[in-house]
Amino acid sequence: MGVPITFLDKYNPDQFEIVGIDRYVEDNPHYGKRFTLRGKEMYARILIRRKKHEN
Repeated sequence: MGVPITFLDKYNPDQFEIVGIDRYVEDNPHYGKRFTLRGKEMYARILIRRKKHEN
């Protein structure tokens, strides 16, 4: 999930792991550039993943 950088104020490492920043994630088809919306680069996003808890 992509979240704004202000997410870091609320970041809980027990709940989420940081995958990377939008322009440097391998799945980005335009590696090195931000994701776009209607042809315009958007604000930086941090990509996070919810951690799976072991029972």
